[in-house]
Amino acid sequence: MKTSKINIKIWSFLLALVFTVVACDDDDPSTPGSESQTITEIAASNDDFTILTSALIKADLDGVLDGSGSFTVFAPTDDAFEQAGITNLDNLSAEDLRPILLNHVVASTILSTDLQAGDNYVSSENATGPNETKLSLYINNGDQVVVNNNATVTSPNLMASNGVIHVIDNVISADVDVVDIAMQNSNFSELVGALQAAEGNLVATLQTDGPFTVFAPTNDAFEAIAGVTAQLSAAELANVLTYHVVEGNFQSSQLSDDMSVEALNENTFTIDLSGANPQILDASGAVATIVVTDVQGKNGVVHVINKVLLQE
Repeated sequence: MKTSKINIKIWSFLLALVFTVVACDDDDPSTPGSESQTITEIAASNDDFTILTSALIKADLDGVLDGSGSFTVFAPTDDAFEQAGITNLDNLSAEDLRPILLNHVVASTILSTDLQAGDNYVSSENATGPNETKLSLYINNGDQVVVNNNATVTSPNLMASNGVIHVIDNVISADVDVVDIAMQNSNFSELVGALQAAEGNLVATLQTDGPFTVFAPTNDAFEAIAGVTAQLSAAELANVLTYHVVEGNFQSSQLSDDMSVEALNENTFTIDLSGANPQILDASGAVATIVVTDVQGKNGVVHVINKVLLQE
């Protein structure tokens, strides 16, 4: 009898544990469709989002994020807005607020587990780049997900009926040029250093209106030819770097197979789209692969390549 009673108690405990786990899973915010509130409703009911909610209403975007659709919103807290100097919305018009807010929205549902380093997402309808191109949100991963290298996701996967909210600790700026894209990404520290060391103040040049298309080599690409670049003068380094810059905003959809592209230094290279990945054939005969495309800034677009382009 004692054994029987003990067994009954053990089974009762296990059943209670199972029901508890199931109940927790049902409330798991990372489970799509587990919430009945819209994104706007979640923001309005959260004390950390009072500025965001007021901004959405003033910009007439609350109805968009309250309706049907599928959205990912990187939502700055009140502290994040205050850190960015946005505390009094009376000083900002609806037209001022819309590009700021839309720079935090992607028109699809993306969970934090799907956000990987090097990913590049188009911000929803924020067409403030050259030729009304939409600006990019790019992802860096360390211990936490970081957007544009300045906004850390502090609370991921707040599920809504029409998408998902990721809470962030900073406002994602829409005022990002091609130099900012490079400087905000640790994978481009060698490129940034080379730009600063080269003759001709290339950093200032690439911060002008442009527009520019930059084929940006990664740190690994520069390290592979470190012995070569170490021997270059400032003028020679500038010639190498301007071989990676093209006048105009050419997104990947505008590149065609066997297309000859004239760089800023007036030398050319060829686009090769015949294989599985887009590539560049430089003047030396070497091949560089375009590993990330269409990181769009306000004055141009960046395509990431795995080799430094050479001319001889």
